[in-house]
Formats: sequence, C-alpha cells, structure tokens
Amino acid sequence: MAINVKVLDRPVEQVSYVRATLKGMAQTFKHLVNREKRHQVTIQYPEQKWDLSPRWRGTHRMLTTETGKAKCVACGLCPTVCPANCIKLVPGEDEQGNRYPLVFEIDEFRCIFCGYCQEVCPEEAIHVGRHYENAEYSRDGMVYDLERLMAQTHPVSDLWDPADPKGE
Repeated sequence: MAINVKVLDRPVEQVSYVRATLKGMAQTFKHLVNREKRHQVTIQYPEQKWDLSPRWRGTHRMLTTETGKAKCVACGLCPTVCPANCIKLVPGEDEQGNRYPLVFEIDEFRCIFCGYCQEVCPEEAIHVGRHYENAEYSRDGMVYDLERLMAQTHPVSDLWDPADPKGE
C-alpha cells in the first residue's frame, strides 16, 4: 500500500521569516517611541518594594500574649480546616488545665495561603501576614515551627474590610 504525500503551496507571506522578523521589530519600535508608556520605570527591587494590598496573604505569623506565650490554645481547628494539610499540631496541657501546642508547624512550601486557618481560629492566634520574601535554600527551611512563627514581625493581613458590610 502506497503512502500519498500531499504537498501544499503556501503563499510567501505566510512562510517568510524575514517578514515575521520585520513585523516583530516594528512592534518593538512602536513600544520604544510610544510616549504614553515612556514614563514607566522598572522598580529597583531590593531597595524599592511594591505597595501590597492590605488583603495580601503571605507567610504566617503567630500572635503572642503579654507574657510572650503563643495565643494558640491547640483546639485543632486550623489543621482540620486546612485544604493543603500543611499544619501539624500536637496539643498539650499544663497543671492548671490550660491547653497549649507542644508542636505547631506550618509547611509554607505546601501552603496555598487561603487564609482558612486565620478565619477559623477562635483565639485569633494564627494570622496570614503581608510578607512575600520567603525564599529558602532547602525544603526544611520552609517549615515554620512555633518559635519562628512567633518571631515574625510583619503586619498581618486583613482578609476582609470591616468597613464594608458586604465583605463579611
């Protein structure tokens, strides 16, 4: 059985690489001389930073009490509601019957930054912060333990605007 090969004759306008290159260079030249976009400047990143929205969800932060202890009462709601299953919580109890976390870890590499942990927390202990510079050299560095979460000082995120009644 013979194989038939169909040969198409295409117009030169469709296959000319020179024509496509010249069209691309013309488009670049248009952007070069466009006066409206001339005033756009690249932000010099380490020195200048973007103004983030108050609702930006970045790395987590554990709020503390006046005595310096974590506000977390180890209720277990945050690992239960977390869709990425990135929160590890082991509860403990002291002599007075107060609950506290023995182990509290958040795997920021696995987290999807949804903010459910902040919304469900009855003590308002865990918050999603407005911090986006969280690069590490290893995966182990992306696991934030309780001490590291309490040491975070960046501002926390406003998941909704209290002034907007429709936002609740």
